[in-house]
Amino acid sequence: MKLICIGRNYTEHIEELENEKPTDPVVFLKPDTAILLKKQPFFIPDFSDEVHHEVEVLVKINRVGKYIDKKFAHKYYDEIGLGIDFTARDLQSKLKAKGLPWEKAKAFDGAAVVGQWLPKNEFKDVNTIEFSLKKNGNIVQKGNTSHMLWKIDELIEYVSKYFTLKIGDIIFTGTPAGVGKVVANDKLKGYIGDKELFSIIVK
Repeated sequence: MKLICIGRNYTEHIEELENEKPTDPVVFLKPDTAILLKKQPFFIPDFSDEVHHEVEVLVKINRVGKYIDKKFAHKYYDEIGLGIDFTARDLQSKLKAKGLPWEKAKAFDGAAVVGQWLPKNEFKDVNTIEFSLKKNGNIVQKGNTSHMLWKIDELIEYVSKYFTLKIGDIIFTGTPAGVGKVVANDKLKGYIGDKELFSIIVK
């Protein structure tokens, strides 16, 4: 399975990082080794002094598909989740300045938190999902999928032009504003609505 990640999908996050608004979704991949093992802490890697949390709504693909039309995209997932795309921001900035790929800053071991999954039919509309991240009990990120530049079904259509989607693949749909640095002993908890979907400790 692969982790397909979408960057710059919320306007306020684009602005906080002073990036250009894209004309198409920004897509990058993480390997399955990036998934943080269940009940394990997140260890800040020794090659970064500035790892940021980026909370994101996740979609798990349930069938094989290629060149999926948006009107059929809803058939390709039946679970919604929440996770974190950890980013070594200092390393990413250096790589971007040189025009190099981001993988070392985004795809390192443990850089992808995948929380619990919820049945899609629990949601009235996947395009109005409220989600948030608490750090040490304080809300640091809050978003709603209604604010996405590209909605879930549009992302599936776009991504499937380039990559065959397979059962178990996970799409990270982008992060809202409020990303920030994590330090040792931080406690991070992610919520969809008032339901906690993950809880991790930073080491």
